[in-house]
Amino acid sequence: MPSPISNSEFLQQWHHTLAPHNLGYKVKLVSQLMYRHFLERLEPYGLTPFHYLVLCCLWEEDGLSTSGIADKLKQLGATLTGVVDRMEDRKLVYRERDPSDRRIIRIWLTDEGKALMTVLPPIGAETIDRSTAGISEAEQAVAIRVLEQIIHNLL
Repeated sequence: MPSPISNSEFLQQWHHTLAPHNLGYKVKLVSQLMYRHFLERLEPYGLTPFHYLVLCCLWEEDGLSTSGIADKLKQLGATLTGVVDRMEDRKLVYRERDPSDRRIIRIWLTDEGKALMTVLPPIGAETIDRSTAGISEAEQAVAIRVLEQIIHNLL
C-alpha cells in the first residue's frame, strides 16, 4: 500500500499552478493594478480605460465598424455596444450606417473625440512608465512577446 502523502507534499507538486504563484494570477494582478492606476488618471475626463482603447482604435482608423473595433480589441460585440453607447452620449463618437452595406454601422470620432488624441496618450504613457520602472526596453519586449504568444495560444 502506498504511503499517504501529506497535503503540503501534494500541493508542492502543484505550486506553479496555485494562486498567488501562477502566471495567470500574476497577469490578473498586473492588469487590475494598471487598470486602477490608469482609471484614476482618466477620472477627470470621465473616461475609463476601455473608452481609451476604443478611442485608440478610432484614432488609428476612424470609421471602423463595431465588429472591426471588437476584433481589434478581442471583445464581444455586446460589451462594446454599451461602451460605444456611453461614448456617443458623451459626444465623443457618433454612429452612421455604411452607405454601401446598410447592415454595417460605422463609428466615427467627433471633434471632441479627436481632440483627446493630444491629451490621453501621455496619460497612458505615464501608467506604462510607472509600471515598467526598472525594467529595460529589451525585457519589456520579451514580456510583450511572451504575452502575445500566450494570447495566441488561447485564442
